[in-house]
Amino acid sequence: MLPDKIIQSGYDLHATMQFARCHMNDDVQKLAFEARKHPEVDARFALDQIAGRQKAVSKLPSWARVEDLIFPPSLSMEQCSSEATALYKASLAEGVTMVDLTGGFGVDFSFMARHFDKAVYVERQEPLCHIAEHNFQVLGLSHAQVANDDAERYLEAMLPVDLIYLDPARRDGAGNRVFMLDDCTPSVPQLLDLLLAKARKVMVKLSPMLDVHQALRQLRCVSDVHIVSVSGECKELLLMLEAGYEGDVKVVCVNDGMSFSYMLGEKSSEPSLWEGDLNHEEVYLYEPNASMMKAGCFRQLAQHYGVHQVAHDSHLFVSSRQIADFQGRKFMIKDLATLNGKDVKRKLAGVTQANVAVRNFPMKAAELAKRLKLKDGGNLYIFGTRLVNGKNVLLLCEKAQF
Repeated sequence: MLPDKIIQSGYDLHATMQFARCHMNDDVQKLAFEARKHPEVDARFALDQIAGRQKAVSKLPSWARVEDLIFPPSLSMEQCSSEATALYKASLAEGVTMVDLTGGFGVDFSFMARHFDKAVYVERQEPLCHIAEHNFQVLGLSHAQVANDDAERYLEAMLPVDLIYLDPARRDGAGNRVFMLDDCTPSVPQLLDLLLAKARKVMVKLSPMLDVHQALRQLRCVSDVHIVSVSGECKELLLMLEAGYEGDVKVVCVNDGMSFSYMLGEKSSEPSLWEGDLNHEEVYLYEPNASMMKAGCFRQLAQHYGVHQVAHDSHLFVSSRQIADFQGRKFMIKDLATLNGKDVKRKLAGVTQANVAVRNFPMKAAELAKRLKLKDGGNLYIFGTRLVNGKNVLLLCEKAQF
């Protein structure tokens, strides 16, 4: 049964939902004009349902298949976690009781709540609470409790729990994006003492733009940092805090189910540089995934896989060995070209498209592609980079199949 409070007064709930179902695959912008012909329909709400479910097909596939779920306005859909990242957070959640102090659309909460006997969703926006209450019942989360309250106020009054989860809002009063810890709402540094007093563990979701080391300087009792990427794009930082924890921080780099972990305080040697011939030997090029790039764990990576860096600050690695479990993209270097016009023309004769990237190179990828007169795509991958001797070169590669 859908709650009447989810649409504006004066509109027909049944007609509104029927309109949304009938136009679920239609263009939302065009439908805005069509909806005006139906005065009984809450057009704003109906369009939110259509746009939300269309976005959910890729972002929340299991939810997109549940007919009775209600979707929020576009901003909440934009800000909510994807199913892939929510499932990862759920894999870290354990205990008997949990509280999500920044409920939002409730995606993260819904996946984590299944691991607890008691789970409380806290959200200050009343409309989102009505949506969450309905959706949790549809999803079979009968033990979930919804509290329409301010995060700070609820935190002060609540009893201790096993896990507190926060995803601080990353927009200021004017709606502009922010990512610094003190600019987010609520401010985790300001609430840190109270958070650690009220929970055995605290999980904080932060912007992927935030510098990991800066976050660690502002917070204490951090036991784990999880850098989560999906399909090669860094999506979020997760910090796990534990009251009284004073040990080394474990960093976990995650991308599509694969992970690479190390202790932040462990010593490792500087990556060795490749001294062979990239042009004539059988050499494989390895590009770390987005999470490893974000972590900057190049020493640990080189030591673990036994690879060599192309040059200082290139963050591209090479080896004469096939490393099937390398966490990132793998290529075979087919040729090397200098930036000399004749050499480039000869090496790229007949080539009209390629996938161009740069690492430690004096121009951006788009500039290089324009200079080479190449369209994006195809099976050729070109990396503009700098060698140990300081020369800027183009590494012409194909994806490795192993």
